[in-house]
Amino acid sequence: MIHILPAEIMQRIGERLAYLYGEDLKPRLLERIALFAGRYGLDTCPEGACEGPLWDQTDAILITYGDMVRREGEAPLAVLHRFLDAHLQDAISGVHVLPFFPYSSDDGFSVIDFRQVDPALGDWDQIRALGKRYRLMVDLVLNHCSRESAWFRNYTNGIAPERDYFIEVDPDEASGLDQVVRPRSLPLLTPTQTAYGERHLWTTFSSDQIDLNYANQDVLFEILDILLLYIYKGARIVRLDAIAYLWKELGTPCIHLPQTHQVVKLMRDLLEMLAPGVILLTETNVPHAENIAYFGDGDEARMVYQFSLPPLLLHALHTGNARYLHQWAAELAPPPPGCTWFNFTASHDGIGVRPLEGLIPPEELDALVTAVERRGGRVSTRTDASGREVPYELNITYFDALSDPGQAESERHIARFLCSQAIMLGLQGIPGIYFNSLVGGRNNQVGFRHTGRPRTLNRQKWDEAQLTQRLADTTGAGGRVFKQYRHLLQLRRAHSAFHPDAPQQVLDLDEALFGFVRTAPDGGERLIALHNLSDRPQDLDLASRYPDFAGPVWCELIQGQRLQGEAGARLHLAPYQTLWLTTATEPDA
Repeated sequence: MIHILPAEIMQRIGERLAYLYGEDLKPRLLERIALFAGRYGLDTCPEGACEGPLWDQTDAILITYGDMVRREGEAPLAVLHRFLDAHLQDAISGVHVLPFFPYSSDDGFSVIDFRQVDPALGDWDQIRALGKRYRLMVDLVLNHCSRESAWFRNYTNGIAPERDYFIEVDPDEASGLDQVVRPRSLPLLTPTQTAYGERHLWTTFSSDQIDLNYANQDVLFEILDILLLYIYKGARIVRLDAIAYLWKELGTPCIHLPQTHQVVKLMRDLLEMLAPGVILLTETNVPHAENIAYFGDGDEARMVYQFSLPPLLLHALHTGNARYLHQWAAELAPPPPGCTWFNFTASHDGIGVRPLEGLIPPEELDALVTAVERRGGRVSTRTDASGREVPYELNITYFDALSDPGQAESERHIARFLCSQAIMLGLQGIPGIYFNSLVGGRNNQVGFRHTGRPRTLNRQKWDEAQLTQRLADTTGAGGRVFKQYRHLLQLRRAHSAFHPDAPQQVLDLDEALFGFVRTAPDGGERLIALHNLSDRPQDLDLASRYPDFAGPVWCELIQGQRLQGEAGARLHLAPYQTLWLTTATEPDA
């Protein structure tokens, strides 16, 4: 079959390929793009990849490993699917299954084979089944691969094309290596024995994770093929892991290079042509201005992590003061049309603190680091431009990060944690909920002592029977957190004011309070989200600051109360309480 390719998109793709590899190679590379269209079929676009709205208020993504829930003798992916159907099908729309490929380290992010499912987890049929029931997010780990991969083995043996897949650097002749921005305090170059003798290879993250050479167009097309494979296996959101470090050029910081942005734009163009319903999400744990650059002019990533939110929110709840959180949120420009935020508080990684740069004073960050260490957390560091070791991420569960040191779970602890989650759920964007936050997970100290890796603290895995029992026990912290978290998620999906495209207005309130207004895209529903970030009760007279709030009949969704006239604008918030006030519906009887 001859496929007619959209001329405008192909022109953009051609321009990007010429920028990356030169005009001479452009015609041949465009022919390879046309082959993709023929192989995957413009006329057989997978269900959900080509039509329908990109998102709405029902969207919420659970972040989980494929084996987060286990039962002996069963494939973990099947157990995970059963758990989601039993407990969350009316609360979430999607699931981010963290790398489920054969791997050698970094809990999945050192991929041995990008085209296979790890047999210890299950198979492609189980991935497809998840994708049919839930919007599936898949990681494209495109910066590097495992040194145990066939690609790397062929490189060391001098076999084409893989012999040119990696970046060799002679440390005695290279200049400018000291300018390279590093996420970890590890050697940048790793010596490797090859058929041609010892070579030094670029390894941004670890000696087991060998960086790929995107200056070689064969590498780019290999990864594009894998991207389309994931989509045809059910992926509807593709997370571009560590994308900021993709392109390397000596004499530069090797982060956020123009070529990297062109690669993301090219991927967006390819999906616009072959699978326009698929969303690209960039993972860039960097300061805010650098992070949002991956929206481009609305022509790059459709979704960007809200990386400043987790540490800012943690800081606000530790201090009981919303000053810096309010300032950041009030100045936050809306994303370009057709784009949105991916809001989260926790993930499989730690809480990154680089995104706090310029947002809070250094002494406030030092205090936050100390607070995390007092709660059993660890602090991972990186080497800055001056050679100093500085905090890079806080390794701790978000639930424990908001605990009272040395005390068992208390009502205050649970309320503080749920306040953090309610803020994240209410803000403009799509929420991402890490599995261990959903179930009130504590620091995995046993696992940390076993692996010696600080990130293990937040990577607890669960036996299905024990977890089910934990969640059913609403006298325990885990059961209470889960029940109330599900309630918030169910409320959120029922109200159009939480649509990712609904505008957001941050309210000017006392420093112990944080609030914002969301208005449905059609202008119908109006919702006010109010949060007490302190351990003291707070009274709030909204009418004195916002007179128009005194008129309507307000329904408080979380507690199920009806407030009318000025009474709806004169409010009392208990410590760490959240109020969701809406004009659209009355609370359940």
